Amino acid sequence: MTPVLEARGLVRRYAMRRGMFGRAAEVRAVNGVSLALAPGETLGLVGESGCGKSTTGRLVLGLEAPDAGEVCFEGAPMPSPGTPAWRRQRARLQMVFQDPLGALDRRLPVAAQVAEPLEIHGLGGRTERAARVEALLRAVGLRADHGARYPHELSGGQRQRAVLARALATDPTLLVCDEPISALDVSIQAQVMNLLTEVQATAGVAMLFVSHDLRAVRQVSHRVAVMYLGSIVEEGDPDAILHDPAHPYTRALVSAIPRPGAQGQRIVLRGDPPNPAARPSGCAFHPRCAVAVPLCARVSPELKPRRDGRLVACHVAQGEVAPGTGVSEPARSTALEAA
Repeated sequence: MTPVLEARGLVRRYAMRRGMFGRAAEVRAVNGVSLALAPGETLGLVGESGCGKSTTGRLVLGLEAPDAGEVCFEGAPMPSPGTPAWRRQRARLQMVFQDPLGALDRRLPVAAQVAEPLEIHGLGGRTERAARVEALLRAVGLRADHGARYPHELSGGQRQRAVLARALATDPTLLVCDEPISALDVSIQAQVMNLLTEVQATAGVAMLFVSHDLRAVRQVSHRVAVMYLGSIVEEGDPDAILHDPAHPYTRALVSAIPRPGAQGQRIVLRGDPPNPAARPSGCAFHPRCAVAVPLCARVSPELKPRRDGRLVACHVAQGEVAPGTGVSEPARSTALEAA
């Protein structure tokens, strides 16, 4: 089966300058990311802020061109951004944004904004578009009269439903959801995640679900990929990753999830994430890793499968070397016990 989406070795660099006369430094927001999505599948992309999740989402949609690597949609290379071929393909690639109020135009009623993609891509006549908008609003749990309202007249959950209705207007094959629930209340988050699951079941759309919330990703995803400093460090089944994380960074993320009766199991990583403009040699995580060995500082591990089929980029998790003493002994002991 041909993947809906396939990305190979994506790299995205930005130039960063400190002050007016400072020297420009190169920042690799995305550093060699490869992923694939089958039809009707959801891949959850998780990691802390600044790890490159959202940039990866823009790259796979063609909103930005990668500096290296390739994105293929349904087996064909992604056209260059801004070209007629790219604009035609955009009807089948849509995005659900993090802030629904920021994603909507406050000057237009909701129905007009849901109809915009249909008008841009020349889909249907005026009567057909009106019927399509009404059907989309109902499909996402809104009433027809909600279409006459302006974004500020809706609740946060209703606005996110309107954003989803607009994204579904052109019957896309792929949805990129960039932190779609982070700006919502907890009760509304559950409703939106259930809605995304229902939409996928009925429309068969593939989704790249970008989030920092592992629990939310587990609920909607078939696979999970964990990112650190622009690279994927672990990928596999959501339940396997949550119950038995392999990479030391994933262990720290999982340990931060509140659990009844799990006091004292939190793994606190020492120091701050490295500066992307001055990446550490070897494994980017080794300065904060509790089980790092000298090899980790010299050689960057490859993302490759283990015996259980999970993809992991870690010399220790792959069994290539025995755990070392990357940090103080108490921190190391805590990490190993949690593993």
